Amino acid sequence: MGQTNVTVPMVGKIISVLVKQGDAVKEDDEIAVFEAMKMEMPVVAPAAGKIAEIKVEAGQLVEAESVVAVIETE
Repeated sequence: MGQTNVTVPMVGKIISVLVKQGDAVKEDDEIAVFEAMKMEMPVVAPAAGKIAEIKVEAGQLVEAESVVAVIETE
C-alpha cells in the first residue's frame, strides 16, 4: 500500500470538496472543484484507492502544488 497526493496545478481557491475521508475513488474521479483565473476546474484523482485524508475545505485559498487530499493506494 502506498499514498498518492492529489494536488492543484496553480494558485487559486477551492470551491467545493466532493469526497470525504474513507471514500473509495477511481482514477480520474473528481475530488474537488478549484477556481483559478476566473475558471472552475475539477481536481481529479491521479490513482484509484481510498481517501486517507482531506487537507482543504471549501473557500480555502491554495498555492500551486498544494496537496488537496491523500489517496491510500493498493
